Amino acid sequence: MATPVNMQKRLAWFLTVTMLVIFGLAGRIAWIQFGEGQRLSNRVKDQVSESRVMQSPRGTIYDRNGQQLAVSSLNKSLYADPQEVKDIDGLAALLSPVLGVTAADIKERLTDGARFVWLKRTLEPDVAKAVSALIKDHQLTGLGFIEESKRYYPNDNLAAQVLGFVGTDDVGLEGLEMSLDKVIKGQIRKQVIATDSYGTPIFQSIFSFIPEKKGRSIYLTIDSNIQYIVERALDAAMAKTGAKTGTVIIMQPKTGEILAMASRPTYNPNQFGSYSSEAWKNRAVSDVYEPGSTFKAVIAAAALEEGKVRPDERFIDKGYVEVSGRRIQNWSGESYGNVPFTEIIKNSINTGFVEVGLRVGAAKLTSYARAFGFGKTTGIELPGEAEGLLFDPREMRDSDTATMSIGQSIAVTPLQLTAAIAAIANDGVLLKPRIIKEYRNEDGTLAETFDPVVVRQVISPETARTLTVLLEKVVHEGGGKLATVKGYRFAGKTGTAEKLNPNGGGYLAGHYIASFAGFGPVDDPQVAALIVLDDPSGIYYGGTIAAPVFSDIMTQVMRVLNIHPDGGSYIVPPVKTVESLVPSDVPTSPGPPPEVPYGHILVPALAGKSIREAGDTLHELGLTFVPVGTGMVAKQSVAPNTPVKPGTEIIVYFESVNTNLPGG
Repeated sequence: MATPVNMQKRLAWFLTVTMLVIFGLAGRIAWIQFGEGQRLSNRVKDQVSESRVMQSPRGTIYDRNGQQLAVSSLNKSLYADPQEVKDIDGLAALLSPVLGVTAADIKERLTDGARFVWLKRTLEPDVAKAVSALIKDHQLTGLGFIEESKRYYPNDNLAAQVLGFVGTDDVGLEGLEMSLDKVIKGQIRKQVIATDSYGTPIFQSIFSFIPEKKGRSIYLTIDSNIQYIVERALDAAMAKTGAKTGTVIIMQPKTGEILAMASRPTYNPNQFGSYSSEAWKNRAVSDVYEPGSTFKAVIAAAALEEGKVRPDERFIDKGYVEVSGRRIQNWSGESYGNVPFTEIIKNSINTGFVEVGLRVGAAKLTSYARAFGFGKTTGIELPGEAEGLLFDPREMRDSDTATMSIGQSIAVTPLQLTAAIAAIANDGVLLKPRIIKEYRNEDGTLAETFDPVVVRQVISPETARTLTVLLEKVVHEGGGKLATVKGYRFAGKTGTAEKLNPNGGGYLAGHYIASFAGFGPVDDPQVAALIVLDDPSGIYYGGTIAAPVFSDIMTQVMRVLNIHPDGGSYIVPPVKTVESLVPSDVPTSPGPPPEVPYGHILVPALAGKSIREAGDTLHELGLTFVPVGTGMVAKQSVAPNTPVKPGTEIIVYFESVNTNLPGG
């Protein structure tokens, strides 16, 4: 039996050990709390949460009139936790037809060992709805949705090369989407997702992602109505001539603003992956080619400005000229005899331009070419712009000066040539081409606007006006007659050039580039344009196949811009006021269609349609579309359900439905 003394000793030892254990635990807890606390806390967070980078929608791209060209929306993306999926084979079979992904691909993703896998990003609403129904009907586990931003192009291929497109991860890959990616991109936000102890996302807690801030919206100088006119005319020209590629640019000479820019072949940016990279290419800024006779306008400008030629000076043309052992003949193979310089320009006589170019000299010609913007990029906001190619005047022989004088042995981009022609129209002042009008913040307030940028005065106003008179003769009396715009005075220059061998070593036999560059109306130039048809089949002269395209486009553009023809009266009636847009003789809700006489077509109701929709509708029916104004259809010259013969001209009036832009 233990004595009281022993009991006290045992109790003392027990208390001592207990106190040591308590102090030890306390120390350990303190160490964990203050020494290892942060590390362990982070470890726990890593085990029960996961972070994902989320992107708010990109800003909208509008045309100059506020029409949407590119928009973003939040779409659901489907993901899965493979460890929560009960039947991988069954799930793959169910999802495959709905997602448009093979069952084998889905199964491969679900068996790669990850706890989080994407099954398909940015689903269309109907597809997301169908997947949700499958989850509910089959009680599927391990699936969830995340909302992500998806880019849409509501006009399909309209201005496709200008706009470009966006990849899955919201990265601009072509066009303005790429060059302005930092401006237009929405705000990036890291989203923390709660998971269980096994790392499985807790679906109810997720991806309630609300964008904090959209990217800036962009207003372009492009007019979607004019862009549509240009693209339809270019498509028709491509089909008629069999050209391999084509380009059209329309620019305002007094502001440098691009109203339309089109390239062919083209693509639909909503399905960009279905097209080759050649279709993505914006040929207006990236293609280089020998301009041929369109460049003679620049040669004439230099010669007139330097006083090396007078409009009434006479030349003796033998049909050919020999320079440094090289024989250069007229494109027609003919001799014109004793002719004034006005005829040299009007009939694009090579021998006369060679003589004038040699008078100016290699150094001066190259200096003027560079002053007009050739040999370097224009600095437009589009990616992939080429510089072109000019001679080094120190290495030029007389034969090089001669070929340069007729637009050969140099290379330019379509945009450079358009800007140069616009400079002649603008009293000799070269402006920087622009395609961005302004930036706006998410709330619609103006963030930044862009004014015309004067590059330099290339030639005097007097020289520019003299040259304009000479170029007007090309259209009304010379090789550019087919470019005539009825009721208006236009100036311009045709071009036909042999196509360079892309592998080097001269030209491709039997391959040509046909073009026409012009501007007008000459009394007050509002537009300058360039038409380029590359490698047409059969007839290849610019005055024969490119000039008519110019006439077709400009006839419609004059109406869209409401520019009076000479004489002060409109070819078509002026646009009506807002108060009388829907007269009683054009019903908005027509009754049952009447019987259609044989060989006739019923005129459709166009009210509320865009210029693209109205144009497509009329062209598909075989009717002639004449647009007036911009915006949406407000009136048509022939009432809906009226029987007319194929080819009948339907004048369609447009009015803007967005006259007050946000924040404006």
